[in-house]
Amino acid sequence: MAQRIVQTDVELVALAQAGVEQAYVELCDRYRGMAFFVINRILKNREDAEDALQETLLKVYLHLGGFDGRAKFSTWLTRIAINAALMSLRKRVAHPMQSLDELQADDTPRFIEPVCPLPDPERSLAERQRYVHLKQAIRHLPRTLRGVTELRQSDDLTISEVAAMAGLSLSATKSRLLRARIELSTILCQPGSGRVRMDARGQ
Repeated sequence: MAQRIVQTDVELVALAQAGVEQAYVELCDRYRGMAFFVINRILKNREDAEDALQETLLKVYLHLGGFDGRAKFSTWLTRIAINAALMSLRKRVAHPMQSLDELQADDTPRFIEPVCPLPDPERSLAERQRYVHLKQAIRHLPRTLRGVTELRQSDDLTISEVAAMAGLSLSATKSRLLRARIELSTILCQPGSGRVRMDARGQ
């Protein structure tokens, strides 16, 4: 039986930056547990930690093109995980007893952030491809999640404005955006995620 060749982080990062989706999946699988452990130690709440983990993996996907290798990949990912956990903790401390309806729209950060253009043409192409993959993933969300996600991302609307346009309550809108973020992270961590296929939910 042929032995499976274990690639180093450096090799996987280079492949992922070149647009090889399976390399990103491998990196996710390799460090998901470590990232969750770090986040959960800060938040001490499994549900919040799961949410922050999905935020971390999505940010890693979007910003991977900017990783320059000066630090180890695991160190870079850990910093993103810690920042995601601290952001969650700050929101919790700022609004300890408030319901979702009582939160201001701007208190919930967007989960899609702009990435600075890179001078390397190959990396720039890979970055654009990742955004294309993300847009494809959004198009294949269930209708109930896709509409609010597209409004939030494409039209630069606040959550309150998205809620008004969608005819939903603020809490329902935030709930759908959270579910969409989790689904997108799951989709993008799957093998072949760069070629999102149509399914019944996206039709």
